[in-house]
Amino acid sequence: MRNDSDIVEAYEFEVVGECAPWTSVEPARLSLYPGTSDQVAVLLRPPRSSEVRAGEVPLGVRVLPAERPESVVVSETTVVVEPFLQQHAELVPERRRAWRSARFHVEVHNDGNTPITAALVAAESDDQLHVTVPAEPTTVDPGVRVELPVRARVGKVLWFGSPLAWPVRLTTTSTAASAVLPASGEAAQSEELEGELLQLPVFPKWLLALLALLLALLLAWLLLVRPAVRSAAREATDDRAGELVEAGRQEAAAAQNEQPQQRQQGGEQPPSGQQQEQQGQPGQPGQRDAVGGEQSSNTIEVRTNTGDQGTGSYVVPAGKVFRITDLVLANHQGDEGVLTIAFGERTVTTIALETFRNQDYHWVTPIDVPENSTVSATVNCARPGTPASGQQAPNCLQLLNVSGALADVPQG
Repeated sequence: MRNDSDIVEAYEFEVVGECAPWTSVEPARLSLYPGTSDQVAVLLRPPRSSEVRAGEVPLGVRVLPAERPESVVVSETTVVVEPFLQQHAELVPERRRAWRSARFHVEVHNDGNTPITAALVAAESDDQLHVTVPAEPTTVDPGVRVELPVRARVGKVLWFGSPLAWPVRLTTTSTAASAVLPASGEAAQSEELEGELLQLPVFPKWLLALLALLLALLLAWLLLVRPAVRSAAREATDDRAGELVEAGRQEAAAAQNEQPQQRQQGGEQPPSGQQQEQQGQPGQPGQRDAVGGEQSSNTIEVRTNTGDQGTGSYVVPAGKVFRITDLVLANHQGDEGVLTIAFGERTVTTIALETFRNQDYHWVTPIDVPENSTVSATVNCARPGTPASGQQAPNCLQLLNVSGALADVPQG
């Protein structure tokens, strides 16, 4: 820095550009007499992170004169950030259970600051196990994670016996994708991965034991139980048939003995079914409903903004009396505030909205609301709730359903 002005000037330095987060100037403020000069140091400390990409990065230092701010200048240059390789890979999951084939995947994380190409190589551990990996390498950008599919397949199906464990061994190789080598000189890195495929038998041991037990039970049924059951059923049927024949004979003999007696009494008696019809009483008509009147149901909706009070009401028609037996409240949004319900001049209940989502009241003895009176719901909205959609509602919303009978006013 050189002060070519005619006054003592103080200069402040500000780093601009992509290098600013990890670049500083020392000292941050410099004072110079007219015609003098001095130097400041620009210190660059790029972090070893994938967020700082390798390559050329513009750097600017803005010089701010304290006395003459209009004379600000910017000195520019270019900084070359050297590449470095840092990555790791893992096999997910490390263990699979399957009858014959299973799917894995290798997660490759590029924690370096330059793109890499990742390739997988499967180690042949056994002729019976075949592992399939991608044929072509995959490019992974800095700070990115990619998944490489892997499939392991056993040559033969395991029908019976104990599970077999097959080792799955892979080698992942990562190479810098750019022509510029990392500053460390390492052009490639490799990592060994190990997993396991646990081959399950199609028919486990317990299933074979169960099948043998079922087969033994079936043979016992066919050879022992079934013949005994048939014999017992046949004997029971023959005994029942004999009882029915004997009962029929006794009824026929009794009927023959009753016919002479009926003739001596001068007539026949009517069948028992006819006697019951003659003695029966006619059905009584149903009684009227204890509440009386025509069933009526009305819904009151109250929508209120935050901090406001809203009221909804239903007016009983002239010449009618509303005999209320049921009251259902709905606060489906989960609003917060106070709800007051009144039947005419009578306050029925005051309830906090946050204590319920659905509430109902029922009365055995109806509450009568006279003609021209109102059934009202007053809401003081403190805060709208969040319905099932997951977004907070713009205002409070309550529903009130009142049910009962709408009867005529009794004539005096």
